[in-house]
Amino acid sequence: MMTDILNQIDGLVWGPWLLVLLVGTGVLLTCRLSLLQVLKLPRALKLIFFARNKGDGDIDSFKALCTALAATVGTGNIVGVATAIKLGGPGALFWMWLAAFFGMATKYAEGCLAVKYRGVDDQGNIAGGPMYYIEMGLGKKWKPLAVAFAIFGIMTAMLGSGTTTQMNAITASVQAGFGVSTYITCAVITVLVAIITFGGLKSISKTASKIVPAMAVVYFIVTVIFLGLNAGELPHAIALVIDGAFNGTAAAGGFAGAGVMLVLRSGIARGLYSNESGLGSAPIVAAAAKTKWPAEQGLISMTGTFIDTIIICTMTGLTIIVSGQWLGELNGAELTQAAFATTYGVFAPFLLTISLTLFAFTTIIGWNYYGERCWEYLFGTKTIPVYRVCYIAVLASAVFLKLEAIWALADIVNGLMAIPNLIALLGLSGVIVSETKKYFGHLEIRDARLAAYKERRIGKKAEV
Repeated sequence: MMTDILNQIDGLVWGPWLLVLLVGTGVLLTCRLSLLQVLKLPRALKLIFFARNKGDGDIDSFKALCTALAATVGTGNIVGVATAIKLGGPGALFWMWLAAFFGMATKYAEGCLAVKYRGVDDQGNIAGGPMYYIEMGLGKKWKPLAVAFAIFGIMTAMLGSGTTTQMNAITASVQAGFGVSTYITCAVITVLVAIITFGGLKSISKTASKIVPAMAVVYFIVTVIFLGLNAGELPHAIALVIDGAFNGTAAAGGFAGAGVMLVLRSGIARGLYSNESGLGSAPIVAAAAKTKWPAEQGLISMTGTFIDTIIICTMTGLTIIVSGQWLGELNGAELTQAAFATTYGVFAPFLLTISLTLFAFTTIIGWNYYGERCWEYLFGTKTIPVYRVCYIAVLASAVFLKLEAIWALADIVNGLMAIPNLIALLGLSGVIVSETKKYFGHLEIRDARLAAYKERRIGKKAEV
């Protein structure tokens, strides 16, 4: 009964209106920022490794990105993509790309505002995120909206994206792949997370900066080899993606068929769920980056959506489509595993278990930090140990909980997080444009001075 009620609420929250609001915000920002996510992407990718990391902040920009990716790149990249394709067919992947394209502008705006409106807590640590740019940017009268975001953020961290769903994904995958008891796996993961969690942001970011690049490279290599060995099927797979996006996909095998609206909805919804653009989670850690330019961190933040969806989700999607397993009866992680098995055989469960475990584990530690910052905003720094104990307790009990209601509740509060954040992005879009112009104006002046300096050096050498 309760599950049915939650599913109905979930359908209302994640209805067409929220998808339109999420994508619409991205479209507006794309226009106001003059296709920044395309024209400035090379610079953004360069900044990941070569940002100056000067200015206020607790961690460098690379660690901030890795911590955000730790929470973003999770089971959605394996399970979510499979679910979208199973529901909407290959065309869903196209709409995931579109959601990511406009989502990059949204993620840029979030990172920019996170640095623009950030403060320092009573322990000397940087505090920022949607709750701060709502209150400081829109004004004190909007504080109830900031409080609402913080409440939904804590609920999402505690009851869904950060704990139960990820822990169950890990325990089920390890049991299926290696036959290890779910209780043993749960205990080990809980202890590891506790050690990292009580070390604070620097401990979390240090862990994320090591695990995230490693897991991304491993998954990238595994999928590239798969697609390389099946290169002959790629043109057909891409044709299915393009055709299915605009014409739907007819029923075949175990696939029930999907009209264009179902394809569009499943692709956009799962794409946004995976990369979290517009949900307001990533700017919480982006605020802690060492930089004096809000726009610079905005550029680095938007690469998270590019990596998450354009690269990782695309590779998962093409693997599933090329394998032909989406036409069968399987769904979720089992579908992805069956796809890899068509090439890797008995090694597929091992490869997927390792990937899924790393993805889910980093999501747990990333969302722990998001929830902690929301908790601090509401209750202050002195009560943070209470939050950490509660988070660990929920994580430890996750293996005993039924997932049906938890998944629905997680979807609901995740969607509700987006509403206050999107209102702030729309209301502060003028500030975002202003900060962008200020940053690139600074770069033009700097580059002009550097060019003039080089010319003078060359002139002096010529005189000698």
